[in-house]
Amino acid sequence: MSETSQNQPDLFDRQALDAHRARTKPDALFLHQLARDEVEDRLTMVNRTFTKPAIVSGFVKIWENFSKNATIVRDEDVLDLEPNTHDLVIHAMSLHWANDPVGQLIQCRRALKEDGLLLVTLLGGHTLHELRAVLAEAETRVMGGLSPRIAPMAEVRDLGGLLQRAGFALPVADVVPLTAEYRDIWHLCRDLRDMGETNAMAQRLRRPTPRRVFDEADTFYRAHFANDAGRLPATFEVVCLTGWSPSDAQQQPLRPGSAKMRLADALKVSEEPLDKD
Repeated sequence: MSETSQNQPDLFDRQALDAHRARTKPDALFLHQLARDEVEDRLTMVNRTFTKPAIVSGFVKIWENFSKNATIVRDEDVLDLEPNTHDLVIHAMSLHWANDPVGQLIQCRRALKEDGLLLVTLLGGHTLHELRAVLAEAETRVMGGLSPRIAPMAEVRDLGGLLQRAGFALPVADVVPLTAEYRDIWHLCRDLRDMGETNAMAQRLRRPTPRRVFDEADTFYRAHFANDAGRLPATFEVVCLTGWSPSDAQQQPLRPGSAKMRLADALKVSEEPLDKD
């Protein structure tokens, strides 16, 4: 855990999160299977054989047969990772629930050997933007105010910066978008419950929400987002992050002003002055 997080209240209730995950249904974990497929595809593009991988996940069964040499670590605030032990760490679909995401990444970096690879999958900021909007509109109208319902998620442009803050070299962040369709808002909420992604925020409303809120939200969802078939689309944004444990053997960016040739000469084109008008 980083020093800055020790003075901040937790954003998420880990007991609630664990309880939600304990009630998941295997056929609802399509996001986790998508994340595993992405990880496997990306590893085929890395010219490296990894012999000591570690996998951080709240869903151990998804990764049980990933590799006979893999160490599977449960997603906790403090990860059970030995320092300088692994050549690959996969942090799978859990970082968006971390109270201290930078601290989690630092723990992963410390677990990596020199020039080891970190590969992270998590939900990004555009996830469930439709549901977020209609619940806010409905709750404001029915209850006269808002309560925390959908966890804040980082934008992809900010997540690469987290890798740099955690000390990783060569950080890359990109997005795999997915849209699922649902009959109604209750169908969507049931799917979120079955995949363990329902509200686990520490400041969440602790009393039951009146059905009128969801009735209004369903009406707004249909008015603003329903497709031609009358189905409700829900956006899921799976962000993939990669970074390397620093090593002197890695390629380094050139210092500013160190180029030995002008760009125009390299491209074999004439250099024209800018028009000042």
